[in-house]
Amino acid sequence: MTIKDVAGRAGVSTATASRVLSGHPSTSPAARTAVEQAVADLGFRPNAQARSLRRTTTQTLGLLLPDIRNPFFADLAHAVEQRARDFGYLTLFGNANESVEQQDRYFDVMLSQRVDGLIAAPQGDRASLAGILGSGLPTVFVDRVIDGADVPSISPDNRTGIHEAVEHLLGLGHRRIGYIAGPQSTSTGRERLRAYQEAISGTAADDDGGLVHVGDFQAASGAAGAHALLDLADPPTAVLAADSLMSIGAIGVCNERGVAIGADLAFVGYDDIEAFTLLNPALTVIAHDVDAMGRGAVEMLVAVIAGEAAESRVLPSRLIVRGSTMDSPKGPSA
Repeated sequence: MTIKDVAGRAGVSTATASRVLSGHPSTSPAARTAVEQAVADLGFRPNAQARSLRRTTTQTLGLLLPDIRNPFFADLAHAVEQRARDFGYLTLFGNANESVEQQDRYFDVMLSQRVDGLIAAPQGDRASLAGILGSGLPTVFVDRVIDGADVPSISPDNRTGIHEAVEHLLGLGHRRIGYIAGPQSTSTGRERLRAYQEAISGTAADDDGGLVHVGDFQAASGAAGAHALLDLADPPTAVLAADSLMSIGAIGVCNERGVAIGADLAFVGYDDIEAFTLLNPALTVIAHDVDAMGRGAVEMLVAVIAGEAAESRVLPSRLIVRGSTMDSPKGPSA
């Protein structure tokens, strides 16, 4: 008989049953009651050797990412894995697919595998992350943060890059600047939209609300945003998309509709992925140092595992101007 049998009888995950049996404080009263009853019903006796093993290190780190199809997160995963190896750790990956439920399932698996620490670009809010925040597992957030969570993080400066992009477009004479925003359930989605609104406010640019389309960091929502913006009676002369996958979706729609980026429409993307340099014209982007972010997250987590204090860091962003942004066809006074 194993702890898996106890978990099945109690109707909880194996990780939850393990936390109850180890006396971890993060478990709920209902879970403790269910597991204790299952132990009594089954006559389960935890193996002393297994308990000892759970107290040892495994030299593994968990990495929870929102969407491994996103080139930014693929590059981040590579940076994390390589830096973790420098410290003697192997990395276990989980793809949350922008889903809180899938994130929780992977977290339970990582707990059951006894990872020594976790790096996560988290989904949801503080309440939906109760399992992670209450587990006691050394954790570092990367790229995204959670309001009110006492977890060290390394994240990008979302505000500066957006402001530079809007100022660049205004300087080229654009007064209708469309924005394809990320989900407002994420810190990056909220911060970038707020930065766009700040940058537009008080300028000569239109700010009628109809120029914003809220997506979900997926290519399909970028495509939907492009369709919505191009279908306006007075469409934008420039578009800014808040992440790489939404940029890809929006660019695809422009190509389908015969809208020439760099000639008919100025376009600014997010994240300096290699594919954007190969477009014709190459894409103007808001760039972050993804390698520094991944390496920094590992270094921060290793310090937390060692019991050291770790301070959150915000990494700089910068605008890289390429051929996809040009003067407004309506002229600087439009």
